[in-house]
Amino acid sequence: MKVSRLLIQNFRGIREAALHFPDHVVLVGDNNVGKSTVIEALDLVLGPDRLNRLPKIDEHDFYLGSYISAEGEPRKEVRVEATVTGLNEEQQARFKDYIEWWNTTAKAFHDAPVEGVDHPHVHAGVRVTFVGFYDPEEDDFKGETYFSRSLEEGGAPQVFYKKDKQFCGFLYLRSLRTATRALSLEHGSLLDIILRIKEIRPQMWEKTIGQLSGLTVASDPELGISGVLESIDAAIKKYVPREWGVTPHLKVSNLTRESLRKVITAFIATGDGDHAAPFYRQGTGTINMLVLAMLTQIAQDKQNVIFAMEEPETAIPPYAQKRIVHEIRKLSSQSLFTSHSPYVLEEFDVGEVAVLTRASDGVLKQSTIELPSSIKHKRYRREFRTRFCEGLLARRILLAEGATEAASMPAAARRLAEIDPDTYSSFEALGLCTVDTGGDGNIADLGKLYGTLGKTVYAVCDKQEAPRQAAIEAQVTKLFMHEEADIEKLVLKNTTQPALERFIDAIELPPHLSAKYPNPKANALDVVSEFLGWAKGNWGLAEFLSQCNEAEIPEWIRNTCCELRDLCQPPAPEEGKAEGDEHAPPVPAAEENAGGAAGLV
Repeated sequence: MKVSRLLIQNFRGIREAALHFPDHVVLVGDNNVGKSTVIEALDLVLGPDRLNRLPKIDEHDFYLGSYISAEGEPRKEVRVEATVTGLNEEQQARFKDYIEWWNTTAKAFHDAPVEGVDHPHVHAGVRVTFVGFYDPEEDDFKGETYFSRSLEEGGAPQVFYKKDKQFCGFLYLRSLRTATRALSLEHGSLLDIILRIKEIRPQMWEKTIGQLSGLTVASDPELGISGVLESIDAAIKKYVPREWGVTPHLKVSNLTRESLRKVITAFIATGDGDHAAPFYRQGTGTINMLVLAMLTQIAQDKQNVIFAMEEPETAIPPYAQKRIVHEIRKLSSQSLFTSHSPYVLEEFDVGEVAVLTRASDGVLKQSTIELPSSIKHKRYRREFRTRFCEGLLARRILLAEGATEAASMPAAARRLAEIDPDTYSSFEALGLCTVDTGGDGNIADLGKLYGTLGKTVYAVCDKQEAPRQAAIEAQVTKLFMHEEADIEKLVLKNTTQPALERFIDAIELPPHLSAKYPNPKANALDVVSEFLGWAKGNWGLAEFLSQCNEAEIPEWIRNTCCELRDLCQPPAPEEGKAEGDEHAPPVPAAEENAGGAAGLV
């Protein structure tokens, strides 16, 4: 069983999305692109406990916060439709009136004659839709999940009840939020889910409440509190009859069953002693591993489960991140992750990585990785952490010809931003990821790779021959090319003697240069030139630029940093548009159509 397709309309920052999922998938993209919103949408339509919350949705769940329709306009709704396929016999029997047949190859429903459903690529499925809206008559928000066909066929819509959702087995772990109540007995906690799966109903509430109600505190006269309460009791009797209330005393609590669910929690011994503390006071990594252990038990007991997990790398070392991914993939029929960790991402093949991008119009697009012919799969796997991962996670990319450019350009931007923040910005502040392409021959191919994933791609390189320059420019939004054979020459031709001497004072020359130049400042240009050649690819030029003042950094680099800032910084809000709206951050016009179309999966 798995979610094969997810359609989203007007939910949070997503105005529209049509997503298709393989058996196991990791959602990647820049922050605020909508990864968590996709998982939240799944929880909204399939999570058995999500709709217990009142109100089920609120104004912040609507795209751009717009939930009131103008007179004569259709009602504004949040809609999430999930196509659940691979149903087992028990699920098919339960949902028999609404079964449809999904073609996994065509990624569409089977419209051919009934006999075609025996095809190996055609599987039984059911569509369910959450509909949420604002009711002006009751001045409240409403939402419910229905069988999608019942919404389309007329008549009364058929609710997809909580029990139906439990048959779908969707489990959602938000580690930072779930962990604080995982071992409590709150409705929807992990412990509560485990007990319900095992059909265990703890009959302890009345007994516990009775025990607590029989406990009084501060009754010892030496404490003085009982005397004060007795004087209050005497004063009461002067003014009101006994039936109105007498004999005030202190008890442990006035807890109800629901209160007990929230306060009962597991304690865990720490260290070598017997002292125990609430489980949520343990280290974050320990809590997350504890939550994982509980979730694996849920998956083992339930089987055929769809598992969604946000950022499994939170407070977890790399080896444990990999173990989490492997365990969840093994235990679930489908797993969906969001992550920023290279150790998590490299556990997924290219077809299992869904790269999400969202334009300023709120349309979320999904792309798959298509490696160019020059990048073999083996190389992609081998160089994933160093060359590919960071680019997959970013919105904007600067392709650098080599390691020297990849280190020195961000260093120069940071230095210029320190000197004059009104004119320059660091690449980090611009959301610009610098990727070492490993040579000018790779720039065009990597530009095509990232462009087809919906990224905005820039490139920086040395002087190129006309055919290669044209090939690069065809794949990137903007090429920044200087006229020198290498960037070291560009810098040394356009810096100052004080900058060279200051750099010599700051570094430790290798023995061969110390022997060759006993008075290095007398030959500062030659010394620094040979040092940069010796330290090429090892942050030498980056360290030089980091100690320069503005005039000592070449004009070409300064102009490049200024132009990148102008390209990357969002424009000022349009007149009449409210500032501070985080649902759909504006994207510069130069970026919206950059890199070609991001092919929908």
